[in-house]
Amino acid sequence: MKSNYLHPADQLVAIMNRIYERGLTTTSGGNLSILEDNGDIWITPSGIDKGALTRADICCVKPDGTVEGLHAPSVELPFHALVYKKRPDIRAVLHAHPPHMVAFSVARCLPALNLIANARQVCGKLAMAPYAVPGSPELGEKIAAEFVKGFHIVVMENHGLVVGSGNLFDCYLKFETLENTAQTQMLAGKLGALQAFDEDDYIKSRHIARPESFVVGSHNAEENAARRDMIFFIRRAYRQGLIGAASGTFSARLSNGQFLITPAGADRAHLTEGDLVLMHGACAEYGKMPSRLAVLHKQIYDRHPQINSIMGAQPPHAMAFAVTDAPFDSRTIPESYIMLRNMKKTTFRNVYHAPEAVAEVISPRTPVVICENNQILATGATLLQAFDRLEVCEATAKAIIAAKDIGALVRISDEEVADIDRAFKLP
Repeated sequence: MKSNYLHPADQLVAIMNRIYERGLTTTSGGNLSILEDNGDIWITPSGIDKGALTRADICCVKPDGTVEGLHAPSVELPFHALVYKKRPDIRAVLHAHPPHMVAFSVARCLPALNLIANARQVCGKLAMAPYAVPGSPELGEKIAAEFVKGFHIVVMENHGLVVGSGNLFDCYLKFETLENTAQTQMLAGKLGALQAFDEDDYIKSRHIARPESFVVGSHNAEENAARRDMIFFIRRAYRQGLIGAASGTFSARLSNGQFLITPAGADRAHLTEGDLVLMHGACAEYGKMPSRLAVLHKQIYDRHPQINSIMGAQPPHAMAFAVTDAPFDSRTIPESYIMLRNMKKTTFRNVYHAPEAVAEVISPRTPVVICENNQILATGATLLQAFDRLEVCEATAKAIIAAKDIGALVRISDEEVADIDRAFKLP
């Protein structure tokens, strides 16, 4: 979503609705603000239901302190104002109490940002501010002191977190990404020791050459149908929590060998058909930047003619296996085995520097691959099949992790697996 032409009040309502609908704040919790060039601060009100906020509820605080609006501004206005004063580059502030980050807040520690590469890229470094009474000048000073050091995300002891950025939508991307990362880390702790990505590999992965471009003459019915269907599944995956605002790479192959792929750096919840990038070999549709994983998707399509859709995502339970050494065994229930078969892992380094090695791991018996510290890669003959496998993968991971609180997990035996192979004529 582009915020250039959205009124500040509409931006605040849109983001607060999104935060509330995803269960990342409560009726009374959290506050957002936007600073305009003229010094006006638009901010959410105090004591108003966050689940039913309207543009009429938003307050405007003038530079002289005058308040325009139906309600009093958030009691946290002082720290918003102080952050703006101390960091002129920040034009939006988001504060909320997402449950997994609150867990880190009350434990007074920070989640690791060396587990999932995308989280490091989106969030940067984290700081923690000492506890102080909400709304107090002391709290504002402690938060602002961390922002002055250059941080964009400050976790507050026994409180929540504050995100500051150049616009409210970027604040949200950082906020949601960090919460998803915190959840993944907590789930991974039930499986085994955490495994960080290699710093050199991470640095190298950030330097992917921009592809050459080509001019598209026209868009035919097949391509436009694929664009429509991809957007349907991208939005569905976001609603299901399989992808985040800043993560998730989907693609679909066309009959002429070209393929469509999600763009780089775009909010997945608001993608439109026109945002998708058409790829012709290694060349991208003119004027658009494809996902950095376009090279990987091309390698998979080149090697596997039966695959027509690829979905890379970071669902939290399945990603717990991507950040630990725990194996993912799909032999839990028949559906899981039939859909996922023999899942394997590949290294983070391979994803960007040896994509052909990732493509080699995929086969009819391994349609889903765990890319360490990066993503879950689901493939299929159709968009629906790839999505189904991605969804089953997350559901299976959730069941495996939940079973650890009950007792020892009993897998389907080799003999029972053989019966399933024969019954369903599996390769």
